[in-house]
Amino acid sequence: MRLEQTILKNLIKDKDYTRKVLPFLKEEYFGNMEDRLLFKEVADFLLKYGEQPTFDALDIEINNIRGTTDDTVKSMRETLKELNNDTEKTNPDWLLDNTEKFCQEKAIYNAITSSLEIMNGKGKQAKGAIPSLLSDALAISFDPNVGHDYIENAVERYDYYHRVEERIPFDLEYFNKITKNGIPKKTLNIVMAGVGVGKSLTLCHFASGYINQGKNVLYISMELAEPEVAKRIDANVLNVSLDDLMVLPKDIYEKKIETLKQKTNGKLIVKEYPTASASTVHFRSLLNELNLKKGFVPDVIMVDYLNICASARIKPGNGVNSYTYIKAIAEELRGLAVEYNVPIWSATQLTRGGYGSTDPDLTDTSESFGLPATADFFVALIVTEQLEQLNQIMVKQLKNRYADPSRYKRDVIGVDKTRMKLYDIEQSAKDIVDTGEDIPQPKPKFENKNKFKGLKV
Repeated sequence: MRLEQTILKNLIKDKDYTRKVLPFLKEEYFGNMEDRLLFKEVADFLLKYGEQPTFDALDIEINNIRGTTDDTVKSMRETLKELNNDTEKTNPDWLLDNTEKFCQEKAIYNAITSSLEIMNGKGKQAKGAIPSLLSDALAISFDPNVGHDYIENAVERYDYYHRVEERIPFDLEYFNKITKNGIPKKTLNIVMAGVGVGKSLTLCHFASGYINQGKNVLYISMELAEPEVAKRIDANVLNVSLDDLMVLPKDIYEKKIETLKQKTNGKLIVKEYPTASASTVHFRSLLNELNLKKGFVPDVIMVDYLNICASARIKPGNGVNSYTYIKAIAEELRGLAVEYNVPIWSATQLTRGGYGSTDPDLTDTSESFGLPATADFFVALIVTEQLEQLNQIMVKQLKNRYADPSRYKRDVIGVDKTRMKLYDIEQSAKDIVDTGEDIPQPKPKFENKNKFKGLKV
């Protein structure tokens, strides 16, 4: 008996096996037309009725199939009869392993075939989708976990509640306060501002802070040249104004860099791509190359900035609107963050209407509301004439999956554009009051440390 037939037999007879493998099996994996049609009937029955079909029921369904020849129906009925008469039990572990291998090999074959069609201009997807097709096929693996059992997994759930999530902190008090001391891994974090307000400055400041913490930072620039990004980092980390940096003697500059090397083991790699030409396909290739050639693995990735990246899945034009396109880029970046277990920072523009607003919200996101829908953390940078005169910038949180976004909704921080720095300022020097601290919070029901002592269960 062929493996395809063994799979079909156990789909009909073995409920536990079916539960494990049905989500991974596809019609196109069965090369034989009769096997493919029979699988479709079995799968349709399972999805519709929630239980295994009997052989009699399948025999009736086969007779009702339209668009097939009498010879095909006859062959299917003979196969079904053969499966029914086979009473020999198959080793479940062997069957599961070989079914997984079967799915992997078929998926890889189909991915290669689709990739060749794309290369020949016959596919519907862009060429950038090829690595994704292949990686998805190679990633097929049967997952024994079928969900969280509320009762049976209670202890694991309790441990999850009390697990301390690893976060990368900021050197700014306000950002630590609204994120519960930093951003977690596998997240997409966005800074939104108008033209010239300070998106790149903020990303460069965060990158500098991470370097000082000993973190490895990959800074991907879609508009600034690599030396220009490094210059901004220099101004921040070395605490030298951009103008002074241009006239700084070489020996003093080298001494400052040497002091920095002794102070931190954090590394920075800056990579420039032409505007709108690079996608997560290029970023993934860069990450693998950096690891292979330099042993460099980033702790944080900065992408400056999201709206001028390319999508790996969707070709621009051909009726594709900006909402769909930018949302696709955001989803791909967040997927990259999850795949490489790092937080990603990027930026976006305000709309024309939001640019002049002193109180922008998520609807003022340029080009696509799909971006804030995908992001984990989203803040707006606001500058007024008065704030600019005070060398201050207002930060307003618009979306926050790390803490309650209604707490500490906005605050003001200092900005030194000559040194590409952000810094904390005293409350008395701020133009606004952080009203989030004044929101009354409900008092806990129990006030002492032994509040659960004697609690009946």
